[in-house]
Amino acid sequence: MAGRLRAPTGRYGGKSAAERQAERRRRFLEAALRLFGDTPGYRATTVAGLSEAAGLSTRQFYEEFRTLEDVLAALHLHVNDGAEQAVLDALAEAGHLPLAERVTALFHAYAANVTADPRRIRITFVEIIGVSPRLEEQRLQRRSRWVDLICAEARAAAERGEAARRDYRIAATAFIGSVNGLLHDWSAGWVEATLDEVVDELVRQLLAILRPPGWTEAGS
Repeated sequence: MAGRLRAPTGRYGGKSAAERQAERRRRFLEAALRLFGDTPGYRATTVAGLSEAAGLSTRQFYEEFRTLEDVLAALHLHVNDGAEQAVLDALAEAGHLPLAERVTALFHAYAANVTADPRRIRITFVEIIGVSPRLEEQRLQRRSRWVDLICAEARAAAERGEAARRDYRIAATAFIGSVNGLLHDWSAGWVEATLDEVVDELVRQLLAILRPPGWTEAGS
């Protein structure tokens, strides 16, 4: 299909066209989280099946999206946006704390968000993989945002004398890989640990990056 169908305009049922569109989109994404994030998974889902799960018609699907890949792309961004906002909110509350406490608060916020629903982990770490060059680029771009966030916080910590002054990009990229791998394996049951233990391990790894052997805190 060359493009989306045009949705009706004007008010209906007390809602504007924009409100109805937002409601349809929300229902499609909620249905996609159920189907893509669990059974049958993205690759076995059809437009008709997704529409039925959303309680909407295939015509309404094509008013919102061109393909199922568009839905997966939107859902992947939605899940990442939620996790990112949780971290930013935690950072706003914990910004005054010492480095170790600050890092712990951020990781607890991130882990609590992404593990609150195992389907979010599946969307982020499983279903998005290998779908298309376009989604691979999107996945790497979102991972780069997490790397940028860690680098920014590391630079801020270094300016405060809480961490070593260095280029953190390679280390941050490697660390994000550890975060993704550990949380995925934990959620899949391959790591026998509590979520708190997983978070504690990630905090130790990041602090070791920020404070390598031989480094001493400013003023100590």
